Amino acid sequence: MKDTAWENFKTVARLEKTSQVPVALIVDSPWLPGYAGIDTREYFLYPERWLEINKRLLIDFPGIVWIPGFWVEYGMAIEPSAFGARLHFHADRPPSVEPVYPDLDFWAQVKPANPNEDGLMPLVLFLNRKLDQQLSAEGLGIRMAAARGPLTTASWLVGVTQLMEGMLTHPEQITRLLETITTTLIDWLQAQLDAISQPQGVLLLDDLVGMVSRRTYQAMVAPHLQRIFRQFEGLLRVYHNDTPCMHLMGDLTEAGFQVLNFSHELPLADVIAKTQGKLALMGNVPPLQIGVFGSPEQVYQAATECLKNGVAGHLILSFGGGVSPGTPPENIAALWQAAQDWGTSAAGKET
Repeated sequence: MKDTAWENFKTVARLEKTSQVPVALIVDSPWLPGYAGIDTREYFLYPERWLEINKRLLIDFPGIVWIPGFWVEYGMAIEPSAFGARLHFHADRPPSVEPVYPDLDFWAQVKPANPNEDGLMPLVLFLNRKLDQQLSAEGLGIRMAAARGPLTTASWLVGVTQLMEGMLTHPEQITRLLETITTTLIDWLQAQLDAISQPQGVLLLDDLVGMVSRRTYQAMVAPHLQRIFRQFEGLLRVYHNDTPCMHLMGDLTEAGFQVLNFSHELPLADVIAKTQGKLALMGNVPPLQIGVFGSPEQVYQAATECLKNGVAGHLILSFGGGVSPGTPPENIAALWQAAQDWGTSAAGKET
């Protein structure tokens, strides 16, 4: 059976026109256990509960695209776990991660991790295979692989301060570390794609990229993002970075991805101008102020404003970030309703 919403999403990602503005949301363990009313550890430990909850999204919110969709994840823990990070599991939130070791000389010598053996990665791959088989038998399936990006992963190994300072004081060591992590992430994404029957895309999440200067981005970050995304040309490529970073918008158009999920703090019209129609833009309703604490009417109004301002671009309606913990289901429904009404209104104007 053809999934019209998913096909519309891919159409906009290709920068082509579609009659209906897609609605797509990044959802994972910060929101899903609360939505289902269960302990976060139960969500991680019982695949049947995971499956039930993720399938329930398709029933409760038909027509919304979930990114990456049927995501086997443990918050931000997977990639750093492959390098020895200490994890702390909690009842009401995703795992917290302790940075491993701040010595940059040590990390400059570390070899890439093996997704088939190291940390939580092999467990995720095992679950991906088993769950994809079950989902495929029901006409569904896992479509995308996902990973935290090079800077975010590095920050869990050496610490955020050490990473940011090291980019200026020890660029050679940081470059070696980022090269090692990038190799690991490519292997990790490919291993996930190999574990599923119908791979269609990749999602990379890295908010820390928005914290660096344009000069540092060009010299020390862009090569790694480009290397990752170019490895998966021909597949759908989505990048999440909801740190306000207007100074990087022009450069990000050359990173090799197609869809950008960006900060709600950046005016949509300005992002459209900076990206010059080279990217599909996924946003831009405030996820916390409006998504969590606003009423459905406020979500609907904010979404409609995004649709008005996004006419000149290739818009995928979403929150300007992932779905925040505590987001009421009725606010997600209001986001979808705004897109539906907008599509009906636009069709009426054309006729």
